[in-house]
Amino acid sequence: MSGNEVNFINEAFMTNWIAPLGPNVDGFEKEIAEYAGVSDAVAVNSGTSAIHLALILLGVEKGDTVFCSSLTFVASANPILYQGAVPVFIDSERDTWNMSPDALERALIEAGLRGKLPKAVIVVNLYGQSAKMKEIITLCNMFGVPVVEDAAESLGSKYYGKKSGSFGEFGIYSFNGNKIITTSGGGMLISNNTEALKKARFFATQARDQAVHYQHSRRGYNYRLSNILAGVGRAQLQVLDERVALRRAVFERYVKELSYVPGLSFMPELEGTHSNRWLTALIVAEEEAGITSEALLESLASENIEARPVWKPLHLQPLFRSSLYYPHNELENVSEDLFRQGICLPSGSNLTEEDQMRIVNCIKRSLSIKV
Repeated sequence: MSGNEVNFINEAFMTNWIAPLGPNVDGFEKEIAEYAGVSDAVAVNSGTSAIHLALILLGVEKGDTVFCSSLTFVASANPILYQGAVPVFIDSERDTWNMSPDALERALIEAGLRGKLPKAVIVVNLYGQSAKMKEIITLCNMFGVPVVEDAAESLGSKYYGKKSGSFGEFGIYSFNGNKIITTSGGGMLISNNTEALKKARFFATQARDQAVHYQHSRRGYNYRLSNILAGVGRAQLQVLDERVALRRAVFERYVKELSYVPGLSFMPELEGTHSNRWLTALIVAEEEAGITSEALLESLASENIEARPVWKPLHLQPLFRSSLYYPHNELENVSEDLFRQGICLPSGSNLTEEDQMRIVNCIKRSLSIKV
């Protein structure tokens, strides 16, 4: 916490605005929209809810297809299932670890030939690094397919000077407890389509019709963010740029200490982008490093250091075993390579240099490098 959250929380209590509406909700929406450089925003109870609302607004229905990044958390794709639609997963490419424009192009061409283009493409910005949005947006515009930018992990990042999440028809943020700023649980749907966001507010508040009595003509959802949690978000947003600087400093220390180690290579930062470095992720090449990523994780765990593999690609998940998947090309299945070799290191904004050096030294000892 930044320390200023309590002021917004106390104001909510003093004015008795406890419900999922109120001045903090309005203020948080306005401030996020201004930060992202878009027309409007809708505060909801999770990033997953924001993706679901985006798909509803785009008319995704049962039997439709939606393309989605494969190397991501399951929350990116679950809303596709909520709508009864069919996910199609797209591989990553190595420059960003995000959606491969080559694989996306093949998938769009084949879908066009079948006469069944997707209703939407969900593009994920993994670990704070933006996908190749110019190429992806250009492709989707050519085929008339709207883009939902899943920026759950990339709030505070930039792509050629423009804020992450502000591309495509809709963008989403997450304020889950592990994100770069948090409301403990929460999310945001952003867009330049203000009429669509008015509908989002309607659907997110149980789709209650304008009537004195309680009347409902459409299916709705209980997705709005509480005024108290929105107050936490407003205080957190004030220190977002500071958090980005701290995360990038953590990343740079890891690079300084480990970039020379054989077999270790860090997640790249695409030219023209500025990653928030939400998590520091790296590849462990077994032949050069002399250790597997799994063994390194076990070594860190033995010293009470929590590190994790990168996301398991969704096309490998039992939930999606029957889903169509497009690899980067005939020779490279990038997301599977990254899953097999990739790990995420402790990267918290409050990680001390002393603790970080303990992590670094554990890694060096695991690779038989003199500390």
